Amino acid sequence: MTREVRSVHGALPPGRHLPAYARDLVRMHEAVLGGGRPPVRPRDVVSQSWSRMLRLGLTADGMNERDSLGEDELARRRNDSPLREVVDGLGQIIGATSDAAHMLFVVTDADGVILWRSGTAAVRRRADDLGFIEGTDWTEARVGTNAIGTALAEAAPVELLAGEHFEQGQHPWYCSACPIHDPRTGDLLGIIDVSGPALALHPAVGALVETGRRLAEAELWRAHQQRLDRLRRSAEPVLAGISGAALVVDDDGWVAHSSGVAVGDRVAAPRADRPVAVPGVGACLPERLAHGWLIRPAGDGRTLLLDLELGATPLLRVRTGDTGWRRAITRRHAEILTLLHKAGPAGLSAEALSRALFGDAGHVVTARAEVSRLRRLLGAVVATRPYRLAAGVSLVIRPGGAAGDTT
Repeated sequence: MTREVRSVHGALPPGRHLPAYARDLVRMHEAVLGGGRPPVRPRDVVSQSWSRMLRLGLTADGMNERDSLGEDELARRRNDSPLREVVDGLGQIIGATSDAAHMLFVVTDADGVILWRSGTAAVRRRADDLGFIEGTDWTEARVGTNAIGTALAEAAPVELLAGEHFEQGQHPWYCSACPIHDPRTGDLLGIIDVSGPALALHPAVGALVETGRRLAEAELWRAHQQRLDRLRRSAEPVLAGISGAALVVDDDGWVAHSSGVAVGDRVAAPRADRPVAVPGVGACLPERLAHGWLIRPAGDGRTLLLDLELGATPLLRVRTGDTGWRRAITRRHAEILTLLHKAGPAGLSAEALSRALFGDAGHVVTARAEVSRLRRLLGAVVATRPYRLAAGVSLVIRPGGAAGDTT
């Protein structure tokens, strides 16, 4: 699965002398925050971040208080992070570069907490003095403008140099960061960052970080496919004795095998106590396998009837044949279902959905992640490319409990 991501924009303009430009950025910091005339104007990403820092009341001329996790919580987050599968390989890529002696490689979780850090003893000691250590919250709200925190705030790659950092203590550094997303769902998994002494910044650092991001997401996708392959092979003895429609899926509803039905790549995440709605099949009963689920039709009904009642807590009722159930959904998911209902069979692209939800096309990643979470709840009821209600799905919307329309 591919996903377009903006490349890291270098902090050093072409043709500028690094030491002189780094000094200009420090003077810029002093002038802008002191109300003077800066030698260079701050870039938009820097100016917007500094405005956020001033609203938060953070300190610029000292070091803001760091917030660090205990060892047990840090270990739990590392174990829970999907990035644990790729962090060693990423570290090897960074370590193989000619400038590795001056680089600190960092991986955070989606909350901006540093989970892993590697580099030479010298650069790690310098980072220790800054509180740039494992278990520390490195978001803007804690440590000011920095590539990790600002990449989280902007949902985009960020590279910063010297005086572009809000805290003066970070001025001797450069940092180049890029978000990593789950290649299956678009969910943010964390940030990869390369940092080092400001005067050691190389123009290729941003490209190195972007390469690391691409390789990490490709490896995550490959590992996902391997898990589905193992699940498919382990289910073969069970499938050999089954006739008719059947699916084998993992705990998140990703399809490892399908026979007698075409459902795409995902159904709703199975639960032992709840039927799964599958367009073209109807209500299906999940049966636990050793490493996943077997899903088979529960009755003859094939049309899925959805009744969405809007309100403070939207309620979605699902019925197929004589089987029905209901579940609460978020307002955002209710809004998405309403938009897809209005769009009809033509559906909406990710860009169009972003504009409808957020007013512009700049939130495509967030829009995709929201649809992914909705599909985890409802599965193939929502089809993709473009996003639309699947064939065989009928939706009734009842605003405020009033009778709605049907498609």
